[in-house]
Amino acid sequence: MTLTIRPAVAADAALIIRFIEALAAYEKLSHEAKATEADIVRDLFGAEPKVFCEIAEWSGKPVGFTLWFYTYSTFQGRHGIWLEDLFVDPSMRGKGVGKALLVNLAQRCVAEGLGRFEWWVLDWNEPSIDFYKSQGGVMQNEWTKVRVDGEALLKLGTP
Repeated sequence: MTLTIRPAVAADAALIIRFIEALAAYEKLSHEAKATEADIVRDLFGAEPKVFCEIAEWSGKPVGFTLWFYTYSTFQGRHGIWLEDLFVDPSMRGKGVGKALLVNLAQRCVAEGLGRFEWWVLDWNEPSIDFYKSQGGVMQNEWTKVRVDGEALLKLGTP
């Protein structure tokens, strides 16, 4: 059995949506998963993509993905990578797929001279927290996430 990681292509849009939906179900957030194949094609494979994706394949079969974008730290004066989603098919967990996906992005950070590699993990998701810690991840408990969306975003963003 061989593991490969490749850049996603537009033909992967349906696969990416399936991975997103499976991740949302695992995280008990299916009600928030509204992205469509058209959204994925537009944003990942349009003329100037601002978000990127890799597909993990085990012996040619897609078994996981990462979806990420570049960030910028004014404190460091350097770009970084924000890992928006990482998902591995439950039947393939424990085989090194998740680690390989993380390593792939960490290698990109190192190769490009980036300053940070960051992501969120739900506070109840102990298996993932333990995994990320085992890979050198440090929980940033002093920060609180802030979100404005829906009606509040319309109110804030409407003159």
